[in-house]
Amino acid sequence: MPNAAKLMAAIGMGVLAFIVSFMIMPLFEEDTNFGWFVQVNVVVGLLVGWMVIGSRAGRSTISAINVGLTAPVVLVFWALFIQSCNEMVRIAMKNRYDGAFEALVSIFEIGAEWALLMSTIPIWTTLLVGGVVVGLAAEFAWRTWR
Repeated sequence: MPNAAKLMAAIGMGVLAFIVSFMIMPLFEEDTNFGWFVQVNVVVGLLVGWMVIGSRAGRSTISAINVGLTAPVVLVFWALFIQSCNEMVRIAMKNRYDGAFEALVSIFEIGAEWALLMSTIPIWTTLLVGGVVVGLAAEFAWRTWR
């Protein structure tokens, strides 16, 4: 059931994903073609905000902070997984894999490599502080507009 808390959480996590996507882009090589990178991350952010934060709004302020700390980790996990799958398909179209199992394993190799690349203090600080702010905003929306 849609409510203000889910909408606030979805918009907040979408904006957070947008900001962090542009923080991550300079970490890659200059000739990297990002394509739909930002748009996919924003959609993942919208879904994580709606399902993870919005569905847990209304419990307490401490719960909102905890969910606000959990949601960015979920966002990073799913965004990395989707982007790694996309990269694997791009590489597979160039016939670089010997078999399907090698392609599946490369999803996790690419994801681990990119996770290490994006593991910087400014990115994780932005994610965690932004997640707490979004969690508290969703809690406020739930209490204000029931």
